Amino acid sequence: MLKVLVIDEIRERALEICEALTRAGHMVAAVLPDALALHERVQQLQPDVLLIHTDSPSRDTLENLAALDRNLPRPVLMFAGDDDDDVIRRALRAGVSSYVVDGLSPERLAPLLKTATASFEAFQTVRRERDEAQRKLSERVLVERAKGLLMKSRHMSEDEAYHALRKMAMERGRRIHDVAEQLIAAADLLLGENS
Repeated sequence: MLKVLVIDEIRERALEICEALTRAGHMVAAVLPDALALHERVQQLQPDVLLIHTDSPSRDTLENLAALDRNLPRPVLMFAGDDDDDVIRRALRAGVSSYVVDGLSPERLAPLLKTATASFEAFQTVRRERDEAQRKLSERVLVERAKGLLMKSRHMSEDEAYHALRKMAMERGRRIHDVAEQLIAAADLLLGENS
């Protein structure tokens, strides 16, 4: 069972969606007429999925979805009448997991929610892997820069500089990139004072 936040500017249509969700075994967290207070409502209600039905997603809706995707990401299933390629691309960039054109029918709702959720989970996995790779790369850059400082100031080989960093990290009970960051900060401070 999913807890679904429904957003639809047309109340009668929203009630039909709620009825279809309930028949499919899902819970409706709330119904909103627009996405203006979306971040606060998602924080308050903690829905599993957002279901948006609109003729065409407005710029405000897409901006609110993009902010939500950065801070409180959730699967978003959007039903829209607008099949313009640019609109679809903007919606997907804003965090919409599935964009369905003219396709809201009660019998399709359950599989479309599953698809939106699966698409969201796959994207989140890719995002986490990307963030981890970026973190490792930035840590490696710090270590390389700190090694360069040691090699230059103490006339060490690359291996000697790495082992010196590693030894400092072990002695201080810190990770090597933390020690590298401290060394770089100290060097920047000293160089800044001398200039």
